Amino acid sequence: MLLHGTEALADAAREGSAIPGFVAYNLETAQGIVAAAEKSGRPVLLQAGSSAFKHAGSEALMALALRAARDSSARIGVHLDHSRDLDEIAACVEAGYTSVMIDGSHLPFAQNVALTRRAVELAHEAGVWAEAELGALAGDEDVSTGATAAGGSMTDPEQAAEFVAATGVDALAVAVGNVHGFTAEPVRLDLGRLERIRTLVPVPLVLHGASGLPEEQLLGAVRRGVAKVNVNAELRRAWLTAVAAVLPGALPGADAVATWTAGRDAVAATALRITERLASAGSPV
Repeated sequence: MLLHGTEALADAAREGSAIPGFVAYNLETAQGIVAAAEKSGRPVLLQAGSSAFKHAGSEALMALALRAARDSSARIGVHLDHSRDLDEIAACVEAGYTSVMIDGSHLPFAQNVALTRRAVELAHEAGVWAEAELGALAGDEDVSTGATAAGGSMTDPEQAAEFVAATGVDALAVAVGNVHGFTAEPVRLDLGRLERIRTLVPVPLVLHGASGLPEEQLLGAVRRGVAKVNVNAELRRAWLTAVAAVLPGALPGADAVATWTAGRDAVAATALRITERLASAGSPV
């Protein structure tokens, strides 16, 4: 059941919870994410995006993700994550994606505004909602190597308000000390900055780089207006840990199915735990 529109995001923001955006690279990771959504009964975004296209191919992964979401009883949106290419956004919109993210965070402000405004127009013409990013995160989306917050730049609250007004974007990813991937030292978010952004910005906020965040930091961000939380590295680690555990027994018989199943089950269990954790943020402390 495809999850269209921003109503689920708005509901999450009102109740102080968040929707997870889980990155899928292949059939088994997509199946694990769908299984978690079905078990939790919560809305989820299945993110089959630019970096994953490099592995699986864009058309194959788009079709796989959309079929997995449509065939499920759960409310699952299919989201293009971290795209810098308007043609890629147009292709995903045409294929049936329910939301897209244009990432102009590497550009000067005026160029980011111009790129984002065009992406928003492409999305809205097809009834698809759009996310953008202001500020820059350190770390790598696909590889965790003990990243630090160095190299990132924080989102300016007043500039964020100007950006949203100028672009018409439906959700804004912010940089408040968050980092892509796991870090050598615990990340400390600037929750005061996040609160100021929430006060000035009228659209739901998005937190990228949530893997490995201390519990109080993650839930503190959600309670301050983050309505969508992206998770990638935790799923990758769960997958690889499970595969490594079964590999010695699987190798003698070349039992590839055992490794795929173990990885899929680990992704499902991890995604379910994170989904329930984000839902609980709206509960009394």
